[in-house]
Amino acid sequence: MDIQMLIDGEERHAEGKATFDRIDPVTKEVATRAPASSVRDAIAAAESAAAAFPAWSKTSPSARRAILNKAADVLESKTADFTALMIKETGSTGPWGGFNVYFACTLIREAAAMTTQIIGEVIPANKPGSLAMGMRQARGVCFGMAPWNAPVILGVRAVAMAIACGNTVVLKASEMCPATHRLIGQCFLEAGLPKGVLNVITNAPKDANAVVKAMIAHPAVKHVNFTGSTKVGKIIALLAAEHLKPVLLELGGKAPLLVLDDADIDAAVNAVIFGAFMNQGQICMSTERIIVDNKIADEFTKKLSERAAKLPAGNPRDKVVLGSMVTEEAASKMDGLISDAQAKGAKLTAGGKRTGSIVEATLLDGVTAQMRIYTEESFGPVKPIIRVSGDEEAIRVANDTEYGLSAAVYSRDIRRAMDVAARIESGICHINGPTVGDEGQMPFGGVKQSGYGRFGGTASVNEFTVLRWITIEDPQQHYPF
Repeated sequence: MDIQMLIDGEERHAEGKATFDRIDPVTKEVATRAPASSVRDAIAAAESAAAAFPAWSKTSPSARRAILNKAADVLESKTADFTALMIKETGSTGPWGGFNVYFACTLIREAAAMTTQIIGEVIPANKPGSLAMGMRQARGVCFGMAPWNAPVILGVRAVAMAIACGNTVVLKASEMCPATHRLIGQCFLEAGLPKGVLNVITNAPKDANAVVKAMIAHPAVKHVNFTGSTKVGKIIALLAAEHLKPVLLELGGKAPLLVLDDADIDAAVNAVIFGAFMNQGQICMSTERIIVDNKIADEFTKKLSERAAKLPAGNPRDKVVLGSMVTEEAASKMDGLISDAQAKGAKLTAGGKRTGSIVEATLLDGVTAQMRIYTEESFGPVKPIIRVSGDEEAIRVANDTEYGLSAAVYSRDIRRAMDVAARIESGICHINGPTVGDEGQMPFGGVKQSGYGRFGGTASVNEFTVLRWITIEDPQQHYPF
């Protein structure tokens, strides 16, 4: 499939018609041939967004809302197209593709609803006859970078609220799913979004550094958002700091799920099966550490392992729960994590096999801090079970990580669970629910090496607007000299 970029409301080739290929991780065939943009192509997108900003920022809330709601309808109508692209480009299963479109539509509609919620305040002023206001206004051009693992959800999240707040946007598509991200731009265009308000650029992996540097440095770009690895997030933050530009970062995770000794074991097993193995564990909120009290660990591990061993893995075009990992290289990393843990005393209780880019749901019991999988984000379907004695050790292990995105606690005693949740260092924590979960109106983001800033709801409005102090004063006021 050949695609073009979306710049200034038009399809564009890259300079010199340069292209790169995205390979299907299962069939090894070319999934997408996309433009390999140059720095000049990226700058053209930024300039298009800058030219569109004055008119779009003055567009009424109702007009912005109508276009966003229409975009959600168009996106929904292309569910089959998005799903097919995700299977080819990322190896995801069909149900995951369908869910991506469904949830992305909720994000757009939530953003549409927020167009009339960009509110300020009147602040009491000491100066007589003065009206002082804190007012939120659109920032300008926003540069968004979205990953491949939940491409429709995260591609939409990178642009929808920014557009709702009156900004214009350049979306840099992931090199792993250029066609999927490009189709998002097409949906907004078909919904009637004026040219230049949303531009979508694609680049070859080798050119990513130059393109991102140029975009962040461009004077028109006023805000940056990035979802991806902590390693790359730190680079983005440094680049933005050089230009004193605000950044919203949603980065890696090593989400703990704590099973306390009074937990409903079956309920906790259900949550782990979903949270650990949905999309082959390739979700930033994936359950990455299963922390279980010794008193119930044997029963819990037995039930969890039996369930995990029955999860079918294979070609995502077939009826399976686990499809392909995004690349064979990502899948081969699982071999190393498994062999390292086993060599250091962990017991393989489920899975362990790999066929190319397809990895079975895998559990390792008795994981300790000396093993790689204790600290490394697997971003795959290989998960550690860590046994602890009591709540204090469970909390210590939960916080024994550089990450802090999502977490979960299972207990029948809600007050006890609330106390534990309050002491876990994470941006998100669910009591008696899985680590994987999001809603468009919720403040979504992490602490520590999982990033800073929040997507979702009013928190997201604050990210994509600038707060200004505006006064209306008495022109005849007295001055001291």
